[in-house]
Amino acid sequence: MTYILAIDQGTTSSRAILFDAQMQRAGTAQQEFTQHFPQEGWVEHDAEEIWDSVLHVCREVMDSTGVTPDQIAGIGITNQRETTVVWDRTTGKPIHNAIVWQDRRTADICARLRQAGCEDDVTAQTGLLLDPYFSGTKVKWLLETVPGAREKAEAGELLFGTIDCFLIWRLTEGRSHATDATNAARTLLFDIHKGEWSAEICDLLGVPMAMLPEVRDCASDFGNTTLLKGNIPILGVAGDQQAATIGQACFQPGMMKSTYGTGCFALLNTGDQPVLSKNRLLTTIAYQLDGQKTYALEGSIFIAGAAVQWLRDALQIIDAAPQSGDLALQADPTQNVVLVPAFTGLGAPYWKPDCRGAVFGLTRNSGRAELAKATLESIAFQTRDLWHAMQGDWGAEAEVILRVDGGMSASDWTMQGLSNCLGAPVDRPVMQETTALGAAWLAGMRAGVYPDQAGFAKTWELDRRFEPDQGEDERDAAYARWQRAVQAAMAF
Repeated sequence: MTYILAIDQGTTSSRAILFDAQMQRAGTAQQEFTQHFPQEGWVEHDAEEIWDSVLHVCREVMDSTGVTPDQIAGIGITNQRETTVVWDRTTGKPIHNAIVWQDRRTADICARLRQAGCEDDVTAQTGLLLDPYFSGTKVKWLLETVPGAREKAEAGELLFGTIDCFLIWRLTEGRSHATDATNAARTLLFDIHKGEWSAEICDLLGVPMAMLPEVRDCASDFGNTTLLKGNIPILGVAGDQQAATIGQACFQPGMMKSTYGTGCFALLNTGDQPVLSKNRLLTTIAYQLDGQKTYALEGSIFIAGAAVQWLRDALQIIDAAPQSGDLALQADPTQNVVLVPAFTGLGAPYWKPDCRGAVFGLTRNSGRAELAKATLESIAFQTRDLWHAMQGDWGAEAEVILRVDGGMSASDWTMQGLSNCLGAPVDRPVMQETTALGAAWLAGMRAGVYPDQAGFAKTWELDRRFEPDQGEDERDAAYARWQRAVQAAMAF
């Protein structure tokens, strides 16, 4: 038997999934790790804890299945994007906790750069906006804040990487300092048109280019690891949202995937030409194979599943996330409670890092069920914001095929609500592990175990198509309430 090992390093946990030669799951191991919130708006991870968790789950899934290293044809890595690690080239030790993609501490840096008129040039090269979300200003903060970091970086003693890069470096015991094009495209330092690091932006942010990793195709040779009781090549890498796009076989222009995890991230394949957004979406690299880049428009929602976690952990009105849909079914249909879940600011298309969450329309009879319904509806409303923005950039007349995945896509109530909100079909696949599958396919295709793009696309299977069952007037009235609520939250 031949297997592919997929490492799915996420925001709250690390997972290792073994896929067999037919791309079916053969085993899974998962381990959560600590979330650190040192100050309001700050989010950190201990990169050493992440590394330990990754090593643990890889060994656990191999032990539990009895799969040996010689049976594993390759490793595919997918990761939480933008999360930033800077480490010592000699010791391999991070100089500070990893700064997570959700972190907002560099909002002032971004504001100063915008006021200086830098954003248009940065966007033209990177496809991104000046927002704390991206890695570049996080690196700048680390170099300016950690004692001695600036001097060490300029002396070539420090390395920068997103989580995939840090894992590759650790797995190869320092022999490979590399990333892939999709992760590079999220750093604010990479020219997505030229396919190289931007010396101009690195200079603007004070990031020495000697810190930066080599950028490779998503399916490439990233080095070998001997830390899993054998010699295994690392053959595939993609950021989690791009890996999900690949796993959903969204290989044709006009195909869109939306992943509902901690946040929600929608990517629309635009083919071999980047589309510059007029609606404050991001232009990014969907994947790069054989040196050829395929681009996407992306909308990023910072809070999706995290809002359901808020119901569970902070408000304690549910015991487990799946209960939210059942509770929402009990809501009074005459109440119009609206939640704007801007707990860490608003992402696309608003990009308001200082906005905070708010609830509107409460009555004396509003309770647990109404809050649960408003929470789930907020995810659909935010997706509609992205949907309209993408239609504006891509062309409203063009057909868009929407495929969904992520933990919340398992909720029939939420997906039916999404279809109603959009007034469009929503397709949910049989295989829900699309992110890990995307990483596995990259490695397996590179290893010659899995089929090419066309062959892989044929393996995609529909679990259920959700069709709108709500009238247009009702749909538009609900969305208008959402828009008013967002404007009020931003004004506050």
